[in-house]
Parts: sequence; C-alpha cells; structure tokens
Amino acid sequence: MDPRIAWFQPEQLGPSNRLWMQIWETTQGVRNLYFQQHSRAPPPGPARPPRPACTAPPAPTPSPTSCRLRAPTTSTTAATTRPRRPRGPPPGPGPHGGGPPAAAAAAASNKRKRDNKASTFGLNYSLLLGPPGQGRAPALGDEPAARAQAGLAEPLYTGTPWKKRNYSQGVVGLHEEIIDFYKYMSPRPEEERMRMEVVNRIENVIKELWPNADVQIFGSFKTGLYLPTSDIDLVVFGKWETLPLWTLEEALRKHNVADENSVKVLDKATVPIIKLTDSFTEVKVDISFNVQNGVKAAQLIKDFIKKYPVLPYLVLVLKQFLLQRDLNEVFTGGIGSYSLFLMAVSFLQLHPREDACMPNANYGVLLIEFFELYGRHFNYLKTGIRIKDGGSYVAKDEVQKSMLDGYRPSMLYIEDPLQPGNDVGRSSYGAMQVKQAFDYAYVVLSHAVSPIAKYYPNNETESILGRIIRVTQEVATYRDWISKQWGMQSRTESSCNGKQPRFSPASSRLILSYLLWCMY
Repeated sequence: MDPRIAWFQPEQLGPSNRLWMQIWETTQGVRNLYFQQHSRAPPPGPARPPRPACTAPPAPTPSPTSCRLRAPTTSTTAATTRPRRPRGPPPGPGPHGGGPPAAAAAAASNKRKRDNKASTFGLNYSLLLGPPGQGRAPALGDEPAARAQAGLAEPLYTGTPWKKRNYSQGVVGLHEEIIDFYKYMSPRPEEERMRMEVVNRIENVIKELWPNADVQIFGSFKTGLYLPTSDIDLVVFGKWETLPLWTLEEALRKHNVADENSVKVLDKATVPIIKLTDSFTEVKVDISFNVQNGVKAAQLIKDFIKKYPVLPYLVLVLKQFLLQRDLNEVFTGGIGSYSLFLMAVSFLQLHPREDACMPNANYGVLLIEFFELYGRHFNYLKTGIRIKDGGSYVAKDEVQKSMLDGYRPSMLYIEDPLQPGNDVGRSSYGAMQVKQAFDYAYVVLSHAVSPIAKYYPNNETESILGRIIRVTQEVATYRDWISKQWGMQSRTESSCNGKQPRFSPASSRLILSYLLWCMY
C-alpha cells in the first residue's frame, strides 16, 4: 500500500490489523539491519597493523536499535545548523513514535510536514499505534458525537473539521459533505489579507529594483480557488535583455523577505521562476517574468466557473486530494492546478448527462464519476484532451503529425485553450501515479456510498469524504494562527475606521468589571 495514496479504512482497523502491522514492521527492521551490517562489512585484505597504545579506542559497535534509527549525516547536519524560525505559526503535533520502524516513518513524515503541512504521509502508522488517547491520531470512527456518547468530554481531532453534523445515506450524504468541505476550506478574509501583505512585501522589493515594473497576481489566488497552504503566483512585466532572476533573488535575500534556505532559482525550467517561502507567514511564492498566459488563464478560469457552477466544489476537493499526497507539484511530476482544472472542465464538457452542469447537480455523483473516468477509463496512451470549441478528445497520433520530428505528445496531453501548440501536461511525468490515486478514490467512495455501507460500524457518524481526504492538524493550527494574527488586525482597523466593534457577553462583563474597579 503506497502511504502517499491510501490508508486504512475504519472497517479495516482492529486487533488483527495491528498485529500484522507489527509483524511487518519487525520483518522490515530485521531486513534493514541485515543489509546495513553487510553493506558495512570490510573487504578482505591484509591484517591491520597493531594499534599504538596512545590512540583512542575504536567506537563501539552500534546496537540494532541505533542502526535502524540512524539518520543520514547530511540531513542531520542540516537540521542541526538550520537557524530556528523566529516567527510563524506554532508547529503542529507530529506522529508519535512506536518503535524503530515507526520512528523511521515518523522521521519521513516530519520531513514531508516541513515541506507540505497538508501531507498525510505516514497516516497508517498513526492509525495503528494504539487506541484513542494512547499515542495515535484518531481513526475515522473517533467522531466527536461517538466520544460524547461514551462520556469523553474533549473530542479528538479527527482530520475532518468540516463535518459538524451527520449526513444522509449514500451519494446524497456525500453531496452534503462536499458542500460543507467547500465552505470550510474556502478562503477566509484574514487569509486573503495575509496573502496581500506577502504580495506587497515582494512588490516593494521589485519596485525598488525596477520602479517601472508591473507586478500582477495570477493562479489560484487570483481566481479564489486556493487552499490554506497554496502558493501565490506572481508575474513581473518589464523590459530586460535577459531575465533578472538572480538579481531579484539576491534582493529578496538582502531584504529578508524569504527564508534564506527557501529561495530557489529554476532557470532551466520551461518557464523560469523564483520559488521562495515568506519568512513570516510561511506562504510559498512563485515569481515569473513576462509570462502573459498566466494572467489570461486566470480570466479563462473565471469564465468557466460562470459557465459551470459546480467547478469550484469539484476543484477544491480534487486539489486537496492531490496536495495531501504530494501529487500537485508539476516540477516533481504531479498535476498542477491549471491542468487539473482543465481536466475537470473537459469532464463536464463531455459528460453524457446535460444536467451534470446545472447548479443543483449532485456533487457526490460527479466526484465519483470524475475518479472513475480518469482513474479507470481514460486512455492516457492514445488520447489527449482538447478544451476549445466545446471540448473533445484528440488522438495522439494526429497530434504527433503536426509536431517536429523526434517529439511526441506527453503521457497527459492537454491542449492549452489559450495557446493550442502548448501541451499543459507535458511536465506531469507522474501522471500514472495520479491515475492510480484516482482509481483508489473511486473504489473507496463507490463502496462507501453503496447499500452495503450501512452495515459498516459507526456508519452514521463517519465521514464519507474523510475516507480519501483529511485536513491535518498542522493545517488547522496554521489557519487558527492566521485568524488570530490577521483577524485581530481587522478588528483594530475597524475600530480605527470609526465602526463600532462587536463584543461578546463575556468580554462586555470584563470591560464593565474593569470600569468599576477604576471607579473605586
């Protein structure tokens, strides 16, 4: 089971599952120890000369436990010498240890958490490390309602914070849950305010270098279809003989706008960009130069959203699905936001039912059908996607005839509606892994909404969408931190603008008590 794609479902959890997982961990540990010992065995050769008495004794042979827990020297050094971040949200809780293999999984999971707060890598270990409250993350069955019935006051974090009620059975319940997920994950005003501050800081640095440069926002932040940890896409328009990637990179470091270790210049990419992470908010930013298509694509997305009102609900779920599995970055072979959006548009354009595009369509049915199409039926080897002229599929053999000799369409061929000669999915070399993830989601959701699902334990209180999507506690903590920082700023600005602030009854009593104390 690929830990990036799948995890144990609630009906699969139990004593036997935990036992077999422990057996597997033990065999993996013995196997790793065997290879480590044999890889360090010295080659046969002449005997060593006797060691002088003044030399230090040799280091003790590491124990099996230390062998398995030992991390690579380079990563250990980097983790030790990296300066601690003075600002930013508090770190969320990481996976709990449960033995050497579990510790290794926790180390890998923690590394992914640093790069991607939404990553659910290593969730299986968290599900199997013990019963609730004894060193593991809650399983899907640990719902707040179930714990309240058991007399437990404080509910565990379930990874499904959007679920505040019980839903209907089957696809109707999945439809209701997708709506709640969309409401929960949609950008909050304070999140937009925070991101604009990041944009302004970077724009000030750019304007200091080139006063006549024009900085524009595009991508998900422009269209509003961004997740709490999504990056910001900026494009700088100006006149340069060569793209000033390294000049801007040096200026960003000089002004401490970004973490020193996070600034990367990808000058060999198809579209050269600067990638950075804001030093205060930990928001990731991509900066490109003189790329017109990004701004045009944002307007195209807005036009399609007006035409297909169901798109935002589908796209936000799909983006979270790929993000938590680290399948959303193009430069690592994943499917980017623009490609994913065009896949969803093509799915709706060519849907056999005309009512699928209506605002009152069942989002649960559409989500399962999307996973079925791109996880099972779509022929990636022979077929490409075309959006223009109402949408169609195109044979790759026909596309190849118009290409230069030696070139052929990519595995995920998506014709750019803004530039027909451009293959949007050409860099998504991991498309088959995404296909595998879509197929997994189709199987899981199909079983979860089938009539037999009503016989699953705790079926009424469990989340159907939570079987394929989780919001990690790191993301929830990050959003709370944003709300405190920029929500408080908003309240201060409102009071300064002459608007009457709203107080809760508790805060009103505190103010009244303070005034009475001052009088006496």
